[in-house]
Amino acid sequence: MNYVLVMAGGRGERFWPYSTDEKPKQFLKLFDDKTMIQKTIERLKGLIPIDRVFVVTAEKYIELVEDQLPELPEDNIIVEPVGRNTAPCIALSAFYIKNKVGNVNLAVLPADHFVEDEENFKKALKNAFDYVSSNHMAIVTLGIKPNRPETGYGYIKYINENLKKLNETILKVEKFVEKPDKETAERYLKEGNYLWNAGIFVWKIDTILENTKKFLPKTYEILLNISKNKGKNYMELLKKNYSLVDSISVDYGIMEKAEDIYVIPSEFGWDDVGSWTSIERHSEKDEYGNVKGKDVYYFGSSGNIVKSKKITILNDVDDLVVIETDEYLIVSKKDSIQKIKEIKKRLFFE
Repeated sequence: MNYVLVMAGGRGERFWPYSTDEKPKQFLKLFDDKTMIQKTIERLKGLIPIDRVFVVTAEKYIELVEDQLPELPEDNIIVEPVGRNTAPCIALSAFYIKNKVGNVNLAVLPADHFVEDEENFKKALKNAFDYVSSNHMAIVTLGIKPNRPETGYGYIKYINENLKKLNETILKVEKFVEKPDKETAERYLKEGNYLWNAGIFVWKIDTILENTKKFLPKTYEILLNISKNKGKNYMELLKKNYSLVDSISVDYGIMEKAEDIYVIPSEFGWDDVGSWTSIERHSEKDEYGNVKGKDVYYFGSSGNIVKSKKITILNDVDDLVVIETDEYLIVSKKDSIQKIKEIKKRLFFE
């Protein structure tokens, strides 16, 4: 049986002040009239029914999840008391889901990514499920075929050996590599056996837990003890002990060490929507490269991005990002907008 876990606990700080601690990126409408988490769930239709979808999020976002996903069963919302990165988040969810439905196939997806070609996405995900169903110890990830020397993504290097044909090729992973510099990214693109790491993994529940036990034993023991308590004390124990788990990503904690990892090279118009320039890549633009928006007018201007609640006029300016909320107005050069996370920290002494 195939299930999906959607991770929706991130703070989306690179989109501040549009994204806030109270309502981060995954709950915002960045491209159309659907929020990012709504679009993530919607693209699963026809492959995974809503009652087989779980969402893991912070306690403060439960109401947002319930409001934006009214069809999601209440018991399918998993609470993470405090953010400790993706490895313990996934392991916590694996224990929770196993207690409910057993050792099922589980796809782990971020809640805030962009996918343009939903049919190709579903085809790749189905192929991953099929492979895991036949190879119970395998971990399958979806790797995105790069079209530029991107320095903002991690990469997956695969062994150039065809292992099995489904609808797409499934290849053995040689290693996961961190975000490269420009020269290294250009080399990856030239060599041709590197894919972007989309952070999408498909594996059996027991495989998640066995790898957590092997590589993150402290985290495993803490979560195992919590999961044994299925009664009224579950949340009390979770809140008391969850902060003691290792704070580490699933890439560092498990993927860089595990064996039997495979990748499906995929093309479905993927983007991790990590900055305002990624919004630009997937938004409708005018003939001068300005992102179109309601009540936004450009005169003698090019390459600008505006997100505003007021009628906004840009005159004879190029390559700016203008973000307006009820409390803030930010005007930045496009090449410098990635500094917004650090600016927020300096303003609020975080």
